Amino acid sequence: MSIEMIAAVGKNLELGKNNELIWHFKEDMQFFKKTTTGSTVIMGRKTFESLPKALPNRRNIVISSNSEYKAEGAEVAGSIEKAIQLAGEDKCFILGGESIYKTFLPYADSIYLTEIEADCPDADAYFPEFDKSRYSKEVLGTSSDKGIAFSFVKYSKY
Repeated sequence: MSIEMIAAVGKNLELGKNNELIWHFKEDMQFFKKTTTGSTVIMGRKTFESLPKALPNRRNIVISSNSEYKAEGAEVAGSIEKAIQLAGEDKCFILGGESIYKTFLPYADSIYLTEIEADCPDADAYFPEFDKSRYSKEVLGTSSDKGIAFSFVKYSKY
């Protein structure tokens, strides 16, 4: 199994505010779709509920401690361990939220970040700090939207 993480973050690793993404860039959404399509995606309940529906062309696994929780179009796992067990040998992408990223970080083989050259002082969710010296860095592309520059970066664990 390969565990990958994917997120769009600001200068201070900001992820979201009020359970929503801070930035909405068409090119970033296209990168996310292209990168994760055909794979298993694992996310927390709040992240799943922030989506309009289960992500198409991906196996969706939602982590929830509520054993009665139902997620249309997704499988529900009661723990991180159960989510990993459900994913089996599949390549999987961790989609958040904050606590899910923090828990999976030690197991991540790669981290795909859209690094946005902006900040959001009132963000309330952050990607965890990680030791970049333990990863090789590959810039996959750069772009800008609405006057904000961003880079698509892949960090691969040595």
